[in-house]
Amino acid sequence: MAINTATFVTSNTTVTKCPTDKIPEYAFIGRSNVGKSSLINMLTNNKKLAKTSNKPGKTQLINHFIINELWFLVDLPGYGYAKVSKKARSKFQDLIYDYFSKRLQLACTFVLIDSRHDAQKIDLEFMQFLGENAIPFCVIFTKSDKLGKVQLDKNIAKYKKSMLQYWETMPTYFVSSSVNKNGKDEIIKFIDHVTKSLDE
Repeated sequence: MAINTATFVTSNTTVTKCPTDKIPEYAFIGRSNVGKSSLINMLTNNKKLAKTSNKPGKTQLINHFIINELWFLVDLPGYGYAKVSKKARSKFQDLIYDYFSKRLQLACTFVLIDSRHDAQKIDLEFMQFLGENAIPFCVIFTKSDKLGKVQLDKNIAKYKKSMLQYWETMPTYFVSSSVNKNGKDEIIKFIDHVTKSLDE
């Protein structure tokens, strides 16, 4: 599947105002500054679709983009560190959890992990939350271009070891780079496969 059209639809501060269309949604989420906006822009071939910034915590709303008129790409606020007030950060968390508890259209969540770092407690806890609530998810290791192949493989192997302390098997994962477009085809093919399976 090629992404031919990617159009911004709406931004919302509450889940109740999100689109009511009965089409699948694929949510993208991760800690602040994990490279989420750059990844979204790379996947959709649109450098200006999602707003990128050097300041963590840029995304503060639930952003819906319609892809090929077939499914929604949902850009969610980052969790964890962000240079915003504690009150605003608390609202982020409420918004995130509200989204996952109420969006019946959600087909899969992509949890973004910076491939350069060891497993972070907040990421592991978030994935545990998804598992406990039977919310399907995959992992995307971002910024793979920042590492050599040997170090990248070593980091991912180490991350798998951390994950397997809590999970029987490692969730489906992808290795990506918004710079060299690594992982783009695999991620899009996965979304296409899930979308088609929902129609069967």
